[in-house]
Amino acid sequence: MLTFMLVKHALTLATLCLIQTSFAQPSTDFSKCPQFFAKSKPPVVKPQPKLRALCFDAFAILHSGVSKTPVYVAQKLDRESIADADEKRFDKFYEEGRLPKEERATLEDYKHSGWSRGHMAPAGDMPTPSAMAQSFSLANMVPQAIKHNGGAWANSVEKATRHYVARARGNVYVITGPVFESFQTIGPGQVAVPTYLFKLVYDEERNIAWAYWHANSNETRGSKPISYAELVRRTGVDFLPGAFPSR
Repeated sequence: MLTFMLVKHALTLATLCLIQTSFAQPSTDFSKCPQFFAKSKPPVVKPQPKLRALCFDAFAILHSGVSKTPVYVAQKLDRESIADADEKRFDKFYEEGRLPKEERATLEDYKHSGWSRGHMAPAGDMPTPSAMAQSFSLANMVPQAIKHNGGAWANSVEKATRHYVARARGNVYVITGPVFESFQTIGPGQVAVPTYLFKLVYDEERNIAWAYWHANSNETRGSKPISYAELVRRTGVDFLPGAFPSR
């Protein structure tokens, strides 16, 4: 069975500084940004070391200081937010100052690694300049195969999700994250490289959910989505507790 495990081992400068001023507490408490989760209930993740909840303007991250990547990134989208998502791309990656140095990815980790900095909450979803800038935090990134990032993932997953939300009648909750099945890392900080990436889409109005599941490989092409129950089976995580049945 596949497991959702953590691997062991413009905008002004002032705005960027503001979101990096203090360390996040080691906690999975999203009480400061419950709006990004269906029924205001975050996914049920088994206790792991060095987990930190991070709230941003347009998304929330459960970050692992072990893998130095997100465990998952949550968003709430609707027609209006997608219509507003036409901001000029900020394109300035930065290290997340709210995380202790020993728990965060650095720009040096990705340099000459052969992997791209793959957004989990896409820059193309961001409705404001501030949200756009925040989406370039390395806390929102995973090492992603370069051709996959700009190809199958961008087109058959991210764009397809935006296209769906633009036609939805209500809120659509999206949760994106990595799955690790081997211990491959990049950089001096040993940032973990995912084996798979998933994006869960939950339409609250229609009460339907599905997930995209892609191998993190340059050879990956678009594929048919899997059911929510299958995503739960593969990861062992109930991403929509109290909102949608996992069986």
